[in-house]
Amino acid sequence: MSHRFAETVFTKSVKEQQKAYGSLAHNEKLLTNFGPNDKMGSREIDFISRRDSFYMATVSETNWPYVQHRGGPTGFLKVLDPRLLAFADFRGNTQLISTGNISVNTRCSLILMDYPNRRRLKILGRIRMENTTDPAAEILPEIITDKFSAVVERVFLIDLTAFDWNCPQHISRRYTEAEFMENTALAAASKEQSN
Repeated sequence: MSHRFAETVFTKSVKEQQKAYGSLAHNEKLLTNFGPNDKMGSREIDFISRRDSFYMATVSETNWPYVQHRGGPTGFLKVLDPRLLAFADFRGNTQLISTGNISVNTRCSLILMDYPNRRRLKILGRIRMENTTDPAAEILPEIITDKFSAVVERVFLIDLTAFDWNCPQHISRRYTEAEFMENTALAAASKEQSN
């Protein structure tokens, strides 16, 4: 069995660096022992459904990468099938850098973070756009829900190439306001029960 993510990102130059730093043998085990990581399973689908943001990288025609934070209601990034993700693109600052990059290079990379539990999911794919005014866009009701208070201008669809889970090392715990309030309430209840 192969590991599609490793096959995609472990290029010749990457393998040369792995060899120079002594990690080539370890990473070759990843290629043969894990994977194929080219189709979302229940673990990935559940993780994605709980996120309210992610980071997305695209590449321009001048080969400059651009990373942008995307946020929305919890679960706004949808897994439509094991190899297809989608999200609504809200009206923003009108720079349209990611949108412009996608028009010339469909490669994208997403990083989804769960800071409290120190988990990270990396996704590689090919991204395309659908205009929300297109009446033929049958997929829109699955993506655009009444939870959206912002204006949706387009929908991005991502055909999955591969994904990989990262180790928790060096992920600092951070909490949203809601997570902080929940943890504070749980701690107070626990303290009250022990008294």
